[in-house]
Amino acid sequence: MRLSPARSIIGQLRLPGDKSISHRAALIAALARDNSEISNFSTARDCASTLTCLRSLGVSIEQRDDKIVFAGNQKLLAPREPLDCGNSGSTLRILAGLLAGHDFSAEMVGDESLSSRPMRRIIEPLELMGAKIESTNGKAPLKVHGARTPTPISYKLPVASAQVKSAILFAGLNAQGRTTVIETTQSRDHTERLFRGFGVEVTSEASSTEGRPQSAAPTVGSETSISIEGPARFRGGPMTIPGDVSSAAYFVAAAMLLAGSQLTIEGVGLNPTRAAFLSVLNSWGADVSTADEQTERNEPYGTVNVRGGLTKNAGETERTLEATMIPSLIDELPLLAVVGSQIDGGIRIRDARELRLKESDRLAATATNLRAMGAEVEEFADGLSVSGPTQLQGALLDSHGDHRIAMAFAVAALLANGETEISGAECVSISFPEFFPLLESLTRR
Repeated sequence: MRLSPARSIIGQLRLPGDKSISHRAALIAALARDNSEISNFSTARDCASTLTCLRSLGVSIEQRDDKIVFAGNQKLLAPREPLDCGNSGSTLRILAGLLAGHDFSAEMVGDESLSSRPMRRIIEPLELMGAKIESTNGKAPLKVHGARTPTPISYKLPVASAQVKSAILFAGLNAQGRTTVIETTQSRDHTERLFRGFGVEVTSEASSTEGRPQSAAPTVGSETSISIEGPARFRGGPMTIPGDVSSAAYFVAAAMLLAGSQLTIEGVGLNPTRAAFLSVLNSWGADVSTADEQTERNEPYGTVNVRGGLTKNAGETERTLEATMIPSLIDELPLLAVVGSQIDGGIRIRDARELRLKESDRLAATATNLRAMGAEVEEFADGLSVSGPTQLQGALLDSHGDHRIAMAFAVAALLANGETEISGAECVSISFPEFFPLLESLTRR
């Protein structure tokens, strides 16, 4: 993909459905006792992998116009062939939790990238619940032997992970008693919201590490216990998936960095565990606002408005993202590194070692590409420091087969002097196949 510099981003758009919500809504609809219709389901290849796996488990799924329709009161069946999760960590990890609560065996496979990612983080709690999971040195392929009646557990997450939390809660649906996941740092909460939205009660209790009750949201030094009582069954029904907020981030960043831009994104998800980057960008001098906020199955959504140009803060010190902020910004960190190269004082990212275990080593890929464009970058084992502001230069960049890297550096290309070429840019189809046509439609040169 070749991109040339832009003058501004102008326009209005709606985005395909949120990837994280689409995965979970499909799994819930497959288990529900009533029919379900899902509108604006994600067009991402990852979410297609979830639907393919569910069909292999005997789930009836139809495409009717713009809706994905699930028959109610279905029974999952042992698959005849391995479940191909493609590149999707969400599919493999969360579906493994669902399978752990069903009395049959299923093999789960993925592509080369997915097969390199750590899976012990789900194997340990699911085996405590009674499942048996065969792996290849703690990685996919996995063979899940489900438990007839899973054992309810209380499990403290060693690393903040919405996928692991979700796997345990899905397994807990068929357990006899209370299943609890304890978080010390809040991760995205789509699973809890959608469980409640489809009729399964989830309780969340916050307490300090010393056991004192907390009335506010979890903070540093606090824990949150997320629990469900099993066995439990979902009610089905219609849902329209909000637009993907992580996909919106690239357009928002491009618009804020190009003076004279005017952008409106309608119907986009505003879940606070996912939309933290909007507050971060505002704190860095961006003019970003939200309006028309509503909810769908407990998921907030609304309109995001962006005006181009940054407020200059003379002498601003380096911005630091670390610890408690990282889980809610994990998908946007490569993009925020690009933004950091354009603001006074630059940006420092720490406690983000998890980025080395994604579709690529995102810390290394981000550092390499920013340096190729002329930015000054220091790389740490758990993060990056990027100096700014820097006039980026067009360059030959490598996506490393990672959709988030390709999209982050498409934004960088719009800011650079000269043409930029991104190799392997077709990988954006994993999460957002419409990305490049939509970006081009909004770009003014």
